[in-house]
Formats: sequence, C-alpha cells, structure tokens
Amino acid sequence: MNFETVVFYMLAALTIFAALRVITARNPVHAVLFLVLAFISSAGIWILLEAEFLAITLVLVYVGAVMVLFLFVVMMLDINLVRLREGFWRWLPFGAALAGLMAFEMIWVLGSSGTSAGKTAIKHAADYSNTKELGRLIYTDYVYPFEIAAVLLLVAMVAAIALTLRRRKDAKSQVISEQIAVKKSDRLRVVAMQSESKESRE
Repeated sequence: MNFETVVFYMLAALTIFAALRVITARNPVHAVLFLVLAFISSAGIWILLEAEFLAITLVLVYVGAVMVLFLFVVMMLDINLVRLREGFWRWLPFGAALAGLMAFEMIWVLGSSGTSAGKTAIKHAADYSNTKELGRLIYTDYVYPFEIAAVLLLVAMVAAIALTLRRRKDAKSQVISEQIAVKKSDRLRVVAMQSESKESRE
C-alpha cells in the first residue's frame, strides 16, 4: 500500500464521517460546518485524481461562497428544532430504504466488469492542462447543462435572499416622497402670545 492509497482512505473516511455528521448534528450551524469539512476532504480526493481545477473550484465556489450563503440563511432563520424533528421516526424507514438503494447502485456500478476491469490511471504529459480540456468540454458538449446549472444557482441565491427578507411591523422606515412633499404648516404651528408688561410681572 503506497502513500497515495493511505491518503485516499484517510480522506474518504473523513468525508464519510463529515457526511454522517451533517444529517445527525442537532445544531444546523454545526451541520453546515461539517458539510464544509466534507467538501474540503472531497477536494483532497480530487487532487489525488489530478483534477486540480475541480478541487480549487470546489473550495472557492462551494466552501467560499455557497456554504457561506447557507450558513447566513441558517443563522438568520428561526429554525424550530423540535418541530423539525417531529417526523424523523416516521420517515426513517423511507430514508433507510433510499440510502440502501443508492449504496446498492454505487456498489453495482463500481463493481461491474465494464467499470473496473482493466482500468488503469491515465498518465498525461507534463504540458497537459486539465483546465483547458475541461473548458473545451463545458463550452462545447455540455454548454446547455452548464447554463441550466447557472440558472439554478441564481434561483437558489434569490430564494435565500427572499427567505431572509422580513418585514417587521414595529420597524420604522423613511418615505422620501412624503418627506419631500411636506409643508411648513404640517410641521410648524405659530402661536400668538400676548406679551406681559413690566408692571404685571412685578
């Protein structure tokens, strides 16, 4: 067992642990932080696969932008944890069956002869750029899925902003048009008072 294999198993175990903690953590903020850890460990696995561009993109885009947005939304929303866990035991059999089905599909795909038989890692030349090859594939063969993913991310961002936008009844806000249209008679009242003479004051 070489060094790369040991690092792979360590990162894989860390990813599985972080993914389990995402769905078992009681605090939503802790769950988001464990998801960040899962993304970082997945980026390490991609570096082992010589996909440096995908690893850096995962860290910069998801950890640096999307997960910060998720954390902001989770901290801004008043999440009722008791109400959130009400249907846990009711939906547990369905979730377990779905997880078992996904595990079976992954084992079946990875263990099939067409996937694993005779497959070895491709060694590229020193001047090979996976970033250039990835860009060529994205903007030629996969340009429509790329645009659809961009629209979905935009919709998710707008939805997150809309969820955090709250209108409080006791909040005071300025209406610029009413302030400009105000007149002196609406704000100031001049009262005529009779002056007192010096003899009456004494």
